[in-house]
Amino acid sequence: MDFRIALIEGDGIGPEIMAAAVAVMEKIAKKYDHTFTFDMVEAGGVSIDKYGVPLTDEALKICKESNSVVLASVGGPKWDTQPGHLRPERGLLAIRKELGLFANIRPAKLRPEFIDACPLKKEIAQKGIDMVIVRELTGGIYYGARGRDVGKNGVEAYDTERYSEREIEQIARVAFNLAMTRNKKVASIDKANVLESSRLWRETVHNVAKNEYPEIELVDVLVDNAAMQLIKNPAQFDVIVTNNIFGDILSDEASQLVGSIGLMPSASLGKTKCGMYEPIHGSAPDIAGKDIANPLATILSVAMMFELSLDLKKEAKIIEEAVDKVLKQGFRTRDILDNGTKPVGCKEMTRLVLENI
Repeated sequence: MDFRIALIEGDGIGPEIMAAAVAVMEKIAKKYDHTFTFDMVEAGGVSIDKYGVPLTDEALKICKESNSVVLASVGGPKWDTQPGHLRPERGLLAIRKELGLFANIRPAKLRPEFIDACPLKKEIAQKGIDMVIVRELTGGIYYGARGRDVGKNGVEAYDTERYSEREIEQIARVAFNLAMTRNKKVASIDKANVLESSRLWRETVHNVAKNEYPEIELVDVLVDNAAMQLIKNPAQFDVIVTNNIFGDILSDEASQLVGSIGLMPSASLGKTKCGMYEPIHGSAPDIAGKDIANPLATILSVAMMFELSLDLKKEAKIIEEAVDKVLKQGFRTRDILDNGTKPVGCKEMTRLVLENI
């Protein structure tokens, strides 16, 4: 089968971890008789430096015409002084919006090898962590009205949290459909005791559950309590659904529970098969070019793309199994290194995964 994949190396360690992703795709292509055509797309800080904007119209066009997009990382301190509309992250927001990628899927699973790396007490970690966070991606405070004006206390700034019933309904259905393939349990996270937007969120999620998914066990959890429960008893969660800003924060918390943010892939999906797949970590400019970055989250993001966008489920499983084999053999990049494990760099970790495919 033939696929056209848009690749965004971006900034910092982006080129290094993208090289790992491409190597894995090429190995799969050769082994299973597929053809991947790669289109390099400049976005983020590198695009700002070259074109003056975080995403050009031509770059967006390439993304729209692809079967899917793989993103490595964007951003860094170099561009921190840019105005809001010219920050590297605005390029990603534009891709999500223009491709209609309203659902971010972030699995968080604690592998047995990483129980000692989990910051929780061992008796809590041993209960297991295996959840998926479904985050609404194109609405809420990140896309609401924002600005500054002058009030009685000087300059004031505002950002607006705003959601429609339709936006909430479509993300709820993603979470419920996912839960139907797992344990049929969904925790909806909001702040309904304070925010009107959260009250609409809760009402709408319950209406979808009642009318379309009566077999789902749905619970409401206030976001501050959810943050606490993730530390106190993460085993209680299966599928979590929440808004843009809460999902952004809670998924990073969950990533630390499973040993390292360097192990967590993600998928951004919409109404079509075209999605954007990326590790949830940042660009780590302090280690860029040193061959110590962890490529596994990017490689696992490719596996998610194979399963969810390209219908290559067998190939996705093979990639996941290869990563598991390497970790069970004790190989670790610096971020997940522990006593008794074997330190390797980004290139060597990639080679080991390829060897196990």
